[in-house]
Amino acid sequence: MALPKLSLEEKKRALKKAQEVRSKRAQIRQDLKTGKTNIRELLSKIDDEVVAKMRVVYLLESLPRIGKVKTRKIMSDIGIDETRRIQGLGNRQKQALIERFGSN
Repeated sequence: MALPKLSLEEKKRALKKAQEVRSKRAQIRQDLKTGKTNIRELLSKIDDEVVAKMRVVYLLESLPRIGKVKTRKIMSDIGIDETRRIQGLGNRQKQALIERFGSN
C-alpha cells in the first residue's frame, strides 16, 4: 500500500497531532507511576482515543515496582498478547487487571 501524498500543511498537522498524543501518553504513564491515577480509572476511559490505543505492556510497565520481566509474566498469566492495546482487551482480561492492580 502506497503512502498518501500529503501537503506540507497536512504533514505539519499530522506531526502536531502525533506529538500531542505522545505527550498525553507520557502524562498518563507519569500519573500511573506517581499514583495520581490507577488501572481501574484508565480502563474506564476506553472512549478516550489516547488511552484506547495505548499498549497494555506500556501501561503495566508504568506501574511502580513492575518492570519488563514482571509485566511479561503477568500478561502471560492473564492471557494477554504482548502486542495487545487497551481497546482490544476482553472483559475477563480487564477484570483480571483490575483485581490485580485496582488500587495501584
